[in-house]
Amino acid sequence: MKDGRSGEVSARETVLAGIRRSLGVTGGEAPRRFEVERRLAEAPAGIVPQRGQGDLPARVATFRAEAERAQATVAEAAALNDVPAEVARFLREANCPATVRMGTDPRLAALPWPATALDVSIGPSDGRDLNAVSMALVGIAETGTLALVSGADNPTTLNFLPDNAIVVVRREDVVADYEAAFARLRAVYGKGGAPRALNFITGPSRSADIEQTLLLGAHGPRRLHIVIAG
Repeated sequence: MKDGRSGEVSARETVLAGIRRSLGVTGGEAPRRFEVERRLAEAPAGIVPQRGQGDLPARVATFRAEAERAQATVAEAAALNDVPAEVARFLREANCPATVRMGTDPRLAALPWPATALDVSIGPSDGRDLNAVSMALVGIAETGTLALVSGADNPTTLNFLPDNAIVVVRREDVVADYEAAFARLRAVYGKGGAPRALNFITGPSRSADIEQTLLLGAHGPRRLHIVIAG
């Protein structure tokens, strides 16, 4: 195996080759590969905090409390079809323009946006959008965190560039902990199919670097509004 930049055998491969020679193996033996796969599949779980555990109502309650503690705002919609009205309400009461940008997520595209006064744009943000709507993979009750994957459905730029980030998470997608979030990622995308980026977002952007004064929107959205739908 050669390093693609230098054309030379990497130090890592040199070390591994020496280990294989000393063991008298190639690394491709079926029993050895089976044992590695078995250990990966049956790896014991680490210590998981109890804070996010419980049935769905308990998880949603904890998620909401932790998200609000991180200075996000949270609203609940009875169904996905109620999301556009909630987005319009939030922007109106925050005295924000009635414009939103979103990706091509089919779940968002199917919602009744024309029933509102919102001007909807599609595609990634170039940094000039004030408001954006994304769909989360899951919400994590343990810390009130949103997990969002990258891609045309939900461009990462929508999570970090606009002033107001609005994120929709389905009620049934509120999981207990980070371990459950990674399990959901593997279940949805399968081996080798995961998006390039998985972003964890807890509350709006903030910094207290200057004189320990908390400043919202320092490195991204100054508002994070979460809509729990379903």
